Amino acid sequence: MNPMNPEPDEPRAMSDHLKPILEALIFASPEPLTPKTLYKLLDGEPREDVDAALAALKADYERPGGLQIVEVAGGYQIVTRPELHEWVRKIFHERTTSKLSVQALETLAVIAYKQPVTAAEIAEIRGVSSSGGVLATLVERRLIKTVGRKQVVGRPFMYATTRDFLERFGLNDITDLPKVEEMSDALGFELPAALAEPSVMPAPLPFDAEGAPEAAPRQDGGSVEEVAPDEPASDESTPDETVH
Repeated sequence: MNPMNPEPDEPRAMSDHLKPILEALIFASPEPLTPKTLYKLLDGEPREDVDAALAALKADYERPGGLQIVEVAGGYQIVTRPELHEWVRKIFHERTTSKLSVQALETLAVIAYKQPVTAAEIAEIRGVSSSGGVLATLVERRLIKTVGRKQVVGRPFMYATTRDFLERFGLNDITDLPKVEEMSDALGFELPAALAEPSVMPAPLPFDAEGAPEAAPRQDGGSVEEVAPDEPASDESTPDETVH
């Protein structure tokens, strides 16, 4: 610090003491921490100091190393670098978790690329008679939600992805989705060709006053929570490896 003019160095000193605090908070949090949450956790600290410390911390993690800070769903997470995942997976070789079936992943991809979209439109793109059982699974896992009604006869519910979807797939927002071809390669199976076609985004109607249900009723009197004949609910989960 320059004794004749200490002011220029003071902001850096103030933000430097916040760096290890921010690093610990982001590392320990099970979900991405947004700037708003960090401001709240560091109540009493000037926001400009928090911002400066966060910028400095991100710069530190840009250097070569095993970890990086990424923006996910509008927040920050400390994660392992993608090029090291093949090594990290060895630690979790014996650990299993529930993973989505091929049918569920395909349905989720249709919703992600075509949202907002109705159950009938999803089934048409997939070339199946119904996606009801799969939709119920995705709603239950908080990967999709109903966002309104389409302005057509019957006013069917429309589906879109959630913040949990962004977090699970490491996306900051929906514009970070890869090209359909790249997604097909990553999933290991071919996605419907219609996903690559431009979408016309319809305007959904607002929900009824009593709020939207978790699953939309079908015109045949059933519900999307019913399991489609060609996609048993028991197929929705199988063991998989998890990498943090």
